[in-house]
Amino acid sequence: MALDGIVTRAIVHELQPFIGARIGKIYQPSTHDLIFILRGSGGGGKLLLSANPTYPRVHLTDRNSINPPEAPMFCMLMRKHCEGGTIESISQVGMERIIHIQVRTRDELGDVSAKKIIIELMGRHSNIILTELATGIIIDGIHHVTPTISSYRNVMPGIAYIEPPQQHKLNPLDISRGGFLSLAAAAEEAALLADSGEEQEPEEIIEGELADLLKSLEEPKADGSGGPAPSADPAGWMVHAFSGMSPLIAGEIVRQRGGGSASEAGSAGEAPAGPPAADDPWTEEMASLWQAFDTVLEPVRECRFTPMSGANAKGKPVFSAIPLTLPDDHVKHYSSISSCLEDYYGDKAERDTVKQRVSDLIRFLSNERSKNVKKLANLQKDLDEAQDADQFRIWGELLFASLHAVSKGDKQAKLVNYYDEDQAEITIPLDPLLSPSDNAQRYFKKYNKYKNSLLVINEQLLKTHEEIAYIETLLQQLAHASLNDIEEIRDELVSQGYLRDRSKKGKKKKKAARPTLQVFTSSEGIDIYVGKNNLQNEYVTNRLASANDTWLHTKDIPGSHVVIRSETFGDATLEEAAQLAAYFSQAKQSSSVPVDCTLIRHVRKPSGAKPGFVIYDHQKTLFVTPDEERIKSLPNTLRS
Repeated sequence: MALDGIVTRAIVHELQPFIGARIGKIYQPSTHDLIFILRGSGGGGKLLLSANPTYPRVHLTDRNSINPPEAPMFCMLMRKHCEGGTIESISQVGMERIIHIQVRTRDELGDVSAKKIIIELMGRHSNIILTELATGIIIDGIHHVTPTISSYRNVMPGIAYIEPPQQHKLNPLDISRGGFLSLAAAAEEAALLADSGEEQEPEEIIEGELADLLKSLEEPKADGSGGPAPSADPAGWMVHAFSGMSPLIAGEIVRQRGGGSASEAGSAGEAPAGPPAADDPWTEEMASLWQAFDTVLEPVRECRFTPMSGANAKGKPVFSAIPLTLPDDHVKHYSSISSCLEDYYGDKAERDTVKQRVSDLIRFLSNERSKNVKKLANLQKDLDEAQDADQFRIWGELLFASLHAVSKGDKQAKLVNYYDEDQAEITIPLDPLLSPSDNAQRYFKKYNKYKNSLLVINEQLLKTHEEIAYIETLLQQLAHASLNDIEEIRDELVSQGYLRDRSKKGKKKKKAARPTLQVFTSSEGIDIYVGKNNLQNEYVTNRLASANDTWLHTKDIPGSHVVIRSETFGDATLEEAAQLAAYFSQAKQSSSVPVDCTLIRHVRKPSGAKPGFVIYDHQKTLFVTPDEERIKSLPNTLRS
């Protein structure tokens, strides 16, 4: 991916119509994200500000998110200072990945006050910081940076805001052709000097003015100089010299120039000593690089953005605010940078957060499943032994009938088997420490034990199979869970006695009367409800649906309960509901997935069954192959 200064410029340009808009509501659905509900100017919308360390971004969004029952402290602080305020400006710092949003609002006394929201999109150092506009004092940040984390600058309430460390790069939109060529020549010369410095004898100590000169060459300057030689690594040099320039865009410039390092000036491709001649090969090469540089960045200067996404030559997914030369397969174009970012990131950020939150549950459930699989194998072994119970009875009776022929200390007895039609001789193993009578009694005890255990073993086998099926259902639900679903699954495990309640004593968690459900709208305009955990499945199937609604579920495969909330619908709705049932199941990646459908009146929960377990009849089976693109195209919302 390449959320660089160019993408940041596209975001800021797209948000300009919202200058003058009012911030209606502020929510914080997760640790790193804020949602602003904007009203008025620009037509309104939802603005996402994310300081996610892996997926930092700012863009308009249509995605529905579940907010925590109690707003986090930073969210309440943002509401206090910014809710109801008017956006006065949205700007980018140079070509850096830093956005400033200036907000004018009124304080508790009714006096006008101005605040600045600073969004720093810098990977794991990303942050959202609220400051006083007049003084630059930090009110708070979504992530605190203490002296133990950074000695350069701190992000804590009450201290002055300091910008991130300068990278001493030039703005690529301000440089002219002459400046570009001069910068390239200076970088080439500096690279040659650095190479010659490396060849000095290790023992040689350089002191005085020359040492100061070499030190100054090593230190980054505010003029974009230094870095690799443009002739050897033009893309690396541009990334080093220009702010907001990602390797993706630098690589595109090199491709449009028509080659990689491609320097043919001299045998080593060096820049000529002294001022280069107009017809010098190195100068011609840098001129062609400038031409490509200017062509690629021209739409950025003029704010003419054409967002796109696709895969590069290595198959890695990428996106850009300007056109790229990519393989034709799966290249997508977008009407706005927000829709590009929304599509590119998709569920990535939420899935990563969910993975972190469910890792302990998955580990616990996987261990429980392993225990039950092992238990199943032991029970099967006991069952196989119990099937031989009659053999122990026969051995005991034969020993009692032939006590005179057996002596204590014998390790085995060869006796005639009166139960065999051919009266064949049978060998019975004995314990030499026991008398013949005790050996017979031992076999009768084994017979009675296995005879009585058969009923218990069969009962335990049934329970263990049910337990494994229940655990596999939970694991499948965690694979599709949202942040809200995780807590419902955790609560279910607590209520079923698998986990201990981690909530603080005396602080009872208020249970929601109804779970939040994901509702899709079919191409025929009919609501399709999808349960994504057992709590939701039970509510959708047993409480929400009417007797004549249609219920769908994958056949003999763990998955979601899907309900079509209508008595009349076409084949398109039925197929889309079957697609949803197959997609939200363990067979998501399979083809020709069997999906049973029947009326709700034929679905019932057995007494004492695990949560989400039902039996049904009068079903018909459809076979569908889940189509992710089709499912994503269906309108959906969250309802509670």
